[in-house]
Amino acid sequence: MEYTGSSYTGDVKNGRLEGSGKYTFPTETRYEGEMKDGMFHGKGTLSLPNGSKYTATWENGIAIEGKYTFADGLQYEEDEWLYCDGYDRRFFTEVCQGLKPAGRSQLTDRVPPRDIPEGCYDTGDGFYNPSTRIIVDYNHKFLRNADDDEHDWIVKTCRKGWDEIVGPQQEI
Repeated sequence: MEYTGSSYTGDVKNGRLEGSGKYTFPTETRYEGEMKDGMFHGKGTLSLPNGSKYTATWENGIAIEGKYTFADGLQYEEDEWLYCDGYDRRFFTEVCQGLKPAGRSQLTDRVPPRDIPEGCYDTGDGFYNPSTRIIVDYNHKFLRNADDDEHDWIVKTCRKGWDEIVGPQQEI
């Protein structure tokens, strides 16, 4: 594990991760639960650095059944998902606390929204710099490099850290 930057505390059997334990990835994603033959196996929770978590039953490293909970406490429901669908685009805080008065926009589910560094985009798990193609978390620690598909999606979809005039402009 010293080669990957991961760490593990917990039960070991025959040199393999087996029993109950806590496995931490270099990205600070953490799994806490049952292990078998070095894999997630049984009940366990994957906690992400942004505060969200996935609690599941695992079989040989594969999630068989589970529940995803966002950092704000909203639980994902696959069958009855009523949050931010094609008909209702409100944020979870707007569903719980009501809409803001006319003229006040709520740009994200976070109130107030994060300040995005100049020239960067807010990807939901960190900031993306399109000139370096690097995504860092909100504490400016490296998360990943964006491939072409992710770059295109971020530039097209995500909130950016600068203002620009759009639409027809009068020549001066």
